[in-house]
Amino acid sequence: MIATRAMMDLYVYYKVREQDAAALAPRVRAMQAALAASHGLAFQLKRRPETREGMQTWMEVYPGTPDAFANELDRAAAHAGLDALIAGPRRTEVFLDLTPESTPCA
Repeated sequence: MIATRAMMDLYVYYKVREQDAAALAPRVRAMQAALAASHGLAFQLKRRPETREGMQTWMEVYPGTPDAFANELDRAAAHAGLDALIAGPRRTEVFLDLTPESTPCA
């Protein structure tokens, strides 16, 4: 059985049209800076090195966030107007640290 804990890592990925990348980057960075300041955490913005069919894949990384952070992040992204510059949905993956006591025995 895996024990739950209050802190989790969020990985948010989405597609960006190459022509929208320059306009989107400052919006994401400003959103992340505001969230980082209010939570005292460091966040990352990454992208895959290749562009395919005019599309880039971007990823926002939010390590060590509290449970309610995902909802706050969704509100911040809506407020920043990110959906206007991305192609398709923002997809969020949630990961917890695997600790020795949460590792199932074989």
